[in-house]
Amino acid sequence: MCDFSSLGLADWLVKQCKQMGINKPTPVQEHCMPPILEGRDCMGCAKTGSGKTAAFVLPVVQKLSEDPYGIFCLVLTPTRELAYQIAEQFRVFGKPLGLKDCIVVGGMDMVSQALELSKQPHVVVATPGRLADHIRSSNTFSMSRIQFLIMDEADRLLEQGCTDFTKDLETILAILPAKRQTLLFSATLTDTLHDLKSIAMNRPFFWESKSDTRTVEELDQRYILTPEKVKDAYLVHLIQKFTDEHDDWSIIIFVNTCKDCQILTMMMREFNFPTISLHSMMKQKQRFANLAMFKASVFKLLIATDVASRGLDIPTVQVVINHNTPGLPKIYIHRVGRTARAGRNGVSITLVTQYDIHLVQSIEAENKTKLKEYPVVEKDVLKILTQVNVTRRQCEIKLESTDFDEKKETNKRKQLILEGKDPDLEAKRKAELEKIRSQKKKFKQNIHETIEKQKRGQLKKKIMKRKQKKKAGQTSV
Repeated sequence: MCDFSSLGLADWLVKQCKQMGINKPTPVQEHCMPPILEGRDCMGCAKTGSGKTAAFVLPVVQKLSEDPYGIFCLVLTPTRELAYQIAEQFRVFGKPLGLKDCIVVGGMDMVSQALELSKQPHVVVATPGRLADHIRSSNTFSMSRIQFLIMDEADRLLEQGCTDFTKDLETILAILPAKRQTLLFSATLTDTLHDLKSIAMNRPFFWESKSDTRTVEELDQRYILTPEKVKDAYLVHLIQKFTDEHDDWSIIIFVNTCKDCQILTMMMREFNFPTISLHSMMKQKQRFANLAMFKASVFKLLIATDVASRGLDIPTVQVVINHNTPGLPKIYIHRVGRTARAGRNGVSITLVTQYDIHLVQSIEAENKTKLKEYPVVEKDVLKILTQVNVTRRQCEIKLESTDFDEKKETNKRKQLILEGKDPDLEAKRKAELEKIRSQKKKFKQNIHETIEKQKRGQLKKKIMKRKQKKKAGQTSV
C-alpha cells in the first residue's frame, strides 16, 4: 500500500494526518484523492467506515491552501448530525490554514446562520432544505466562485422518497457556477448515481469498492428469531447481558418511529440503563447535546431512528441492534455500519419476527452474507417477559399523557408553513383525496359484489337446469 505523499498530498497535510494517527490511506482514499487533486469530478462508493470523508476533505483543504478565498467549497449532506461531523474534519485538517467553516442546518437560528454566511467562510456544510431557505430569503452571500460541490451520502440526497430534496437541490444548483468540481460519495450505489455517472461532464472518475459483501469483514452479523410480543423482552435481556459483560461498550438501538424511540428510551430508564434518544421530533439543541453525551460515553445506550443511521463515526460503538428488521437492504447496510468502523470489530443483531423473514432474505441477497443466529437462553427471557410488558404499557400511558402525537401534528404544520403551504388547505386536500379514494374503493366493491351476484345467479340457474334434466330423465324411465 502507498502512503499519502505518493498520492500528491502536501507535506504539511501528511503531518496533520500523522498527528491524528492516520498513517496509511484506505482504498477509497488511495483511488479517489489523485483524480480529485487533478481537478476531475469524482464518484466514490465504498463500505461504511472506510474513510470516505477524509477522501474528499484532504484534497479540498490542499486546493484551498493554494488559493484561499470566500466560499470555496459546499458540502451537502442529508442529516444535521452528519453535517457537524464533516465540519469537524475540515476544522481539524484545515487548522494550520485557519480554515473557516459554517454549518447551515435546520432547527438552529437562521439569523446567526445568515450572518456567518455573509462573512464568506471557506467551507459551508449544509442540509439542502435549510440552505435553500437561505438562498430564497436573502442575497447577503454568494457562491458564484465556488470550486467544489460535494454530496456526502449522495444516494440519499438524490433519491425521491419520504424526504425528497429535489426542489431544494434545484434551488442550490441554480446559484452555483457551471465550472466546478463535483464529488459524490456514498456507501450504497443507486440507479440515480449510475445515471449521473453517464452524464457527468468534467472528466469524471468513478471508483467502487470491489467486494463480495456490502459490509466490512470485521462485522459479526447476527439475528434473533422472536415472536412480536416477546421482542422487547429479548431486547432488555441483550442490553443486560452486554452491560454486565462489557462495561466500556456503547450500544445503538435502531427503531422505526419517533414514538417507538421515545417509549423504548423511557422503558430502558425504568430498568436503570443509562439511555438517551435521538429522533427528528426532538429540538435540535437537544439532539446535539444527546449525541455529544453519547460520544463522550456519559451514556452508553442510544436509541435512535434512522437520523443516526448515516455517516456517524463513534469509535466506542461495539454493538448495533435493529429493534425492527429494516424494510430495505440499503437501510440495514447504513445502520450496521455504525459499528466495526476503520478496522475495528463490532456486532450487529437484528430482532426478526415471524413477519420479517422475507426482509432478512432480501438483506442477505443484497449483502451476499448469511446472518447467523445469536444464541439466547429462552428461559432467561421468559423470566422477565411479564415485567417488560407491564413496564412498556406504563411507558405508553405516560407518553400519551404528554400529548406526543399532538406535538407531531404541530411539527407537521410548522413544516408545511416553512414550505409556503397552508396547513388547513393541505388537510382539506388530504381529506378530499381520502374521500375520493374511499368512493373509488366503494365503487370497486359494488362492481365486485354485482359481478359475484351475477356469477351466483348464473351458477344457480345451471344447477336448476341440471336438476330439471335429471328429474326429466328419471320421469322418462
